[in-house]
Amino acid sequence: MTDKTPDAPASILIIDDHPLLRRGVSQLLELEDDLELVGEAGEAETGIRLTLELDPDMVLLDLNMPGMNGIETLKRLREEGFAGRVVMFTVSDHEEDVVDALQAGADGYLLKDMDPDELVRQMRQASLGRMVISENLTALLAGALRSQRSQPAAPDIHSLTQREREILCELAGGLSNKMIARRLDISEGTVKVHVKHLLKKLNLRSRVEAAVWAVQEGVEH
Repeated sequence: MTDKTPDAPASILIIDDHPLLRRGVSQLLELEDDLELVGEAGEAETGIRLTLELDPDMVLLDLNMPGMNGIETLKRLREEGFAGRVVMFTVSDHEEDVVDALQAGADGYLLKDMDPDELVRQMRQASLGRMVISENLTALLAGALRSQRSQPAAPDIHSLTQREREILCELAGGLSNKMIARRLDISEGTVKVHVKHLLKKLNLRSRVEAAVWAVQEGVEH
């Protein structure tokens, strides 16, 4: 992401094949001083090109699109080096879609039937570096995690170092690597290494799974 002044609005780009929805989001953001729509695209390839050109703070990305779907688009953006936030915005509340998106590196998963005011609130939280998930999906995620608990090696908090435990607690709060680094006064690269290690030790596949597990288990510093 490019540097910006503290008072500058968070820049947002939407990739969605429904023109009416893009217009609705655009009109919604026109009313906000701290959120600004800087671009839109109706299909993945154009969306990827615009994202790399404009380097927005956040991409609002549809899951089901003709041609390249949202998961593939997300992976392409990460492969191309886009470091901004990517939030899936979709009608699908299927467990597999939610888990796949978050494991692919999405920073959030929001449903299109949510109240407009709630959408703005969640987008604002995402722009500040927090993980955002529609409220009625949290139980689904917890269930998906429990279904994996039949694995022989269940997560064990005692396998973590004190620093890994601290970072796990911050993950449970929905913080991004950048925000964790700032809060713990360490580099973002160091945070990434610790996250990688704690996921391996806990036998979990993503930071979202780790966050859900930590909340369920009441993990504290």
